[in-house]
Amino acid sequence: MLNVAIIGVGDWGRNLVRNFYEIEKVNLKVCCDLDMNALEKIREKYRSVRITTDYGEVIEDKEVDAVVIATSTSTHFDLAEKALEANKHILVEKPLTLNYKQAQELVDLAKEKGKKLMVGHLLEYHPAIMEMRKRLSQNEMGEIYYLYSKRLNLGKVRTSENALWCLAPHDISVMLYLLNTEPVEVSAYGGVFLQKKEKIEDVVFVSIRFKNGIVGNLHLSWLDPNKVRKITLVGSKKMMVFDDMESRDKLKIFDKRVIKNNLEDRIEFNVRYGDIYIPKVDTSEPLKLECLHFIDCIEKDKTPRSDGKDGLRVVRILEAAQKSLDKGGMPIKMKENE
Repeated sequence: MLNVAIIGVGDWGRNLVRNFYEIEKVNLKVCCDLDMNALEKIREKYRSVRITTDYGEVIEDKEVDAVVIATSTSTHFDLAEKALEANKHILVEKPLTLNYKQAQELVDLAKEKGKKLMVGHLLEYHPAIMEMRKRLSQNEMGEIYYLYSKRLNLGKVRTSENALWCLAPHDISVMLYLLNTEPVEVSAYGGVFLQKKEKIEDVVFVSIRFKNGIVGNLHLSWLDPNKVRKITLVGSKKMMVFDDMESRDKLKIFDKRVIKNNLEDRIEFNVRYGDIYIPKVDTSEPLKLECLHFIDCIEKDKTPRSDGKDGLRVVRILEAAQKSLDKGGMPIKMKENE
């Protein structure tokens, strides 16, 4: 059995604890957090799991094979670096780090140590998103024109990071996963309303132009009347909508398109309104699939789907978007050698 430690048992960390505790191949050995009250809740529910407020104790435990890091983003680099130096496999929540340089250092260190580095890009393990990728690989949508996402809610307002770094990693990782191409330009514009002194953006709009001409757009906000988790993809043959707020039918495929006719004296456009198809999609919990994948990659020495390089690509776009935000929306060209 693999011995696993989890660092950070807050709102999201508790979900990781539950999932790893339930995996038969795993012995959840220790949970670590600076908040003793959070640790006491873990001890009440999972009596076999040791608790500690000392991260050094986790690192020094030679029986711990893998470390899961679900702390604030600003701590990811230091904690991940120490875990890799101690020859532990690591799963780090998104985003991997707060800058490209640190993310690259972790990728290089994991390679040097021969350890797995996986990033918690949860939606890459969502059955509906995997179904979208499968249909794209079969060219069912035709040429991809553009896609856009909406990740909106009223709260939870962050004080240590803006809406870009808090919300965008999910949708950026999905866009990269679906399109399998690289960005060439990123621009972002935002608004600061609740924390003007701290200059923390509550709403951010990001535009990404990819190599093959596809355009991606993200609308991110924790200051909105509706809770929305939606991704729309438009192709030349069909269109797809993923709505994570739907209880059952999370993916819909629209047989709709615009048909261009070149006539002798003009160009004519006709609109096709076809059926709406709802494919049957596995209802497994994405986080469970993610945790199982992490363990499987360790056991079988496989490269994780959301590996360090995947995390690096997301951080690269986030960093460019932040630079654009700081410059009032100026487009940022992506360097070819990165």
